[in-house]
Amino acid sequence: MTIEMRKGNCSYCGYLCGLNATVENGRIVDIAPDPTRYPYDASISSRCRRWRMNLDDLDAPDRLNYPLRRVGERGSGKFERVTWDEALDDIASRLESLRNEYGARTLASAIAGPHTTYWPLHRFMNQFGSPNNMGIGQICWDPRIFMDAITFGWPTDPDLNDQTQCIMLWATNPAVSDNSLFWSQIKARHAAGVPLVVVDCRATATARQADVHLAPWPGTDPVLALSLLNVIVEEELFDRAFVNTWCVGFSGLCEHVRAYAPERAQALCGVPADDIRKAARLYATHTPGVLLSGRGIDQLGPNAEPTVRSLCLLRAITGNVDRPGACFLHQRSSFRAEAAMERPDLLSEENRAWQLNTTPLQSYSGYNLVNDYAKQFGSSLPERYLSSAHPGMVMRAMVTGEPYPIRALFVMGANPVLTYANTKLVLKALQSLDLCIVVDYRLTPTAQLADYVLPAAGALERPNCQIHGGVADFAYGGAAVIPPLHERRNDYDIMRELALRLGMGAEWPHATLEEELDYLFEPVGITFEQFANEGMFAPAPTFRKHEQRNEHGEPQGFATPSGKVELASSLIEQLGGSAYPQPISQSIPQADLAAGKVVLITGARSQPFWGSSYFHNQDFRQRRPYPRVTMAPTTARALGLVEGDWARLSNKNGSAVFNVAFQDMPEGVASAEYGWWLPEAPPGAPGFSGSLTSNINMLTDNGIEGCEPLIGTWTYNGIEALVEKTSRPIEFDRASSSNA
Repeated sequence: MTIEMRKGNCSYCGYLCGLNATVENGRIVDIAPDPTRYPYDASISSRCRRWRMNLDDLDAPDRLNYPLRRVGERGSGKFERVTWDEALDDIASRLESLRNEYGARTLASAIAGPHTTYWPLHRFMNQFGSPNNMGIGQICWDPRIFMDAITFGWPTDPDLNDQTQCIMLWATNPAVSDNSLFWSQIKARHAAGVPLVVVDCRATATARQADVHLAPWPGTDPVLALSLLNVIVEEELFDRAFVNTWCVGFSGLCEHVRAYAPERAQALCGVPADDIRKAARLYATHTPGVLLSGRGIDQLGPNAEPTVRSLCLLRAITGNVDRPGACFLHQRSSFRAEAAMERPDLLSEENRAWQLNTTPLQSYSGYNLVNDYAKQFGSSLPERYLSSAHPGMVMRAMVTGEPYPIRALFVMGANPVLTYANTKLVLKALQSLDLCIVVDYRLTPTAQLADYVLPAAGALERPNCQIHGGVADFAYGGAAVIPPLHERRNDYDIMRELALRLGMGAEWPHATLEEELDYLFEPVGITFEQFANEGMFAPAPTFRKHEQRNEHGEPQGFATPSGKVELASSLIEQLGGSAYPQPISQSIPQADLAAGKVVLITGARSQPFWGSSYFHNQDFRQRRPYPRVTMAPTTARALGLVEGDWARLSNKNGSAVFNVAFQDMPEGVASAEYGWWLPEAPPGAPGFSGSLTSNINMLTDNGIEGCEPLIGTWTYNGIEALVEKTSRPIEFDRASSSNA
């Protein structure tokens, strides 16, 4: 008997926590947290319920182990086992035929959050010649990355440490959604007397610990942010030296925010004027201060851009920019950035022009406009994520053939039936395709609509390397613990094999993902094996980089058109937007409880689930058996509901049912959980494993005309819906007996 201890990584959230695996005769028999590697915290690792899934999922009965080919009608959920050669040969042949008939643009791709390594897929798409890669960047990360780059020249991150004197959290709930090292640091600073300000319309676990909790009406976040700026300007609490030396547009900003006095903001967003003043004074006078925003502001639809940019301006005028204890502008990656691995140079300008997207910023031209400045101090911003096609436009092209046909889709580590807006459109789109390929761990609702389902190697079976798109000089991950079980493969191997069959092997010189990762780390003089042994590459951050001298002996400044922090954005103006953040008042939703109408918010993470993942886990489902819609008790009473009732939420797009629970939030607002499906329910039409029963995306829309005009953000936080009492769906009767 041979017993070894090997290092690996958990992949059930974005942290990729290091682990030690006990391997006995080539099989993993036990795992334990690795106390020597990022981001170890004993109190957190011991409570994490996702941890054991790494071992349980290795041989779970519902794991995909072999390539599958559809044998029934599309959406029937019926498949047969085939070999890898059969699958890849046929996929390559059909892709080539479709390219010959419709052009390379007829292929689209779809990704989700940081569950796997996406740049092999993006390289394949670039080389194949298609500009139509989809993701969820418009509602997750892209607004913050773009506005940071436009304002400061590069993305920022909080620098929370013993120097931090104030913490402001906006639309994020780390006590639940993160509950890791970062939340521990927040609690430690708060316990040391550092004030905590939380902006969230819900009284979350995080908000309940705040010194000041501001609960704006959904969609009014930019009004609140501009009112905070108003207080800081009117009371002269800004960092005069930083503003005078390093900012442009301050006088115009003063004029712009004059209209957002706290009393007017109170009338618009419902936050008491005195609380606005208190929060503004705390943040402006307790410096350095951290201001961290979450996905909630990325999901405000038309009001996403003005909110995110207003928060950039709050950091700027208080001098909380690239300063210890406040935030730092990331250093460019010294390893090869994601843009270099994606090989955007392989996609011609002619093919780029065919992209299904009309937004001026989230596009190739918008990306180039911003990146031409951002890259002057080093590497580029991640291109494929920040220039992706708009899912609403791509899905409509699948259905209508306009402006041209999309006939094939490659889905990697994503579940668009649950996680993309407008589920009805997604279903129609997937059912209209000539070819759909899904790479995943399980037969998800999206996989049930595929022609081929390819089994993905899990985190213990593949190398892991999170490089955050290359926006930071920071990487973490590790090696595979064991080779893939059964016939599972990692994403690089799949895309490379497909590229070889299409005669595109010249751009895939490395035979394995490990060799490719050696190439990634080559500029810093280490191998992937050396990186994996440490589990992290993280040079110490530097600060006040704008003050560093260039070769001419002058301060290098910021990577913006003016070389300074742009309070008035010249780039936004070039793209047709406003120089200063401008709330879109007509996008603010309204409730009418007498008519049974509420304003919905959604998209928040609900432990222990993550997006549409982990609903197969019986322990998790026993703890959280039903999808919840939370609301204030007064809202429920006005709607004739009590806690534990079932309610149907509906609007012109569709409906979904949820179990009612109470949580403090403004009267007339309700918060519905996201991503729910029932893996134990029958696959295929009509229900696709319960994915149409409590799927909040049955009520959402991503029509381009209703999205934020620069990036294309659709609305998750601010959806008008009717509410009526209903009975428990039969699917949950099945689920209850299954979980008994």
